[in-house]
Amino acid sequence: MSGSAALTSFTEARMARKPVTWYIVTPADGIIEVSREAGTPVDLAASVGQVIDHPSPCTDKWYDESPFSYFRMVKRVGEALEDTGIWPVTWPVRLWSVEPLGETGNWSQRYYPYRLLSHQIRVLEETAAHRALGPAGRDILNVIQQEIPERAVRWAADWDADPEGMRDRKWDWEQCGGPTCGSRRWANAVAMATSHARRESAAQTWIEHLARRAVDQALADTDASMWAHCYAYSRATGCAVAAQHQARFEPYVLDALRGVDLDSPAVTAVAV
Repeated sequence: MSGSAALTSFTEARMARKPVTWYIVTPADGIIEVSREAGTPVDLAASVGQVIDHPSPCTDKWYDESPFSYFRMVKRVGEALEDTGIWPVTWPVRLWSVEPLGETGNWSQRYYPYRLLSHQIRVLEETAAHRALGPAGRDILNVIQQEIPERAVRWAADWDADPEGMRDRKWDWEQCGGPTCGSRRWANAVAMATSHARRESAAQTWIEHLARRAVDQALADTDASMWAHCYAYSRATGCAVAAQHQARFEPYVLDALRGVDLDSPAVTAVAV
């Protein structure tokens, strides 16, 4: 065997032996939400290091879609927030690494290669919850928790100060873009495709919900109009998703998501 072939074989063998980490997300109290709703609460926080048997396992593996038929886990942490049963979307949550035991299954290896179902798990440890929002989780939370509340008030005020003018500018942003950035519609499609490819679709969904929630909280005691709320939603979700993909996209995409041109004064045509 040649040196390069031997190295390739060794590398493949090491990759084959690399352990897989599986994740489950719970609300802040550590109880799997769908288990609570099913009346058989499973508390991961109280079971670290322990083996847990499913309290009411399904008999038709793995297609029994009762509220809580099996433990659901993912190996792509950016999808850990999918199908949690947590509603409304809130923060903080808790992220747990678990080990599936016994027989395992999946609905489809083709369509759900990152998911696994089992009737028994061992709870290994709690890990940083921000990882479920992607590699930039800390930065995303900073945008949502620190930046959006202040900006939301300004966005809403800008809209209500000039609804007609802002409506036109928002349409241009969403549909046309500008000389230095693309349109919001196009940038959103790029972000969604990238999240899907990176297995962060669930992360992006939660990021957008958390951004809207931050807007609602910021504007709760104001007299902002419904349309001002909607405008602030679009700006907030764009800024949060831009933070998710900050290290992946060029300014042409990031600025389109953030709508940076909307923060500059409108240019008024002067009649000659």
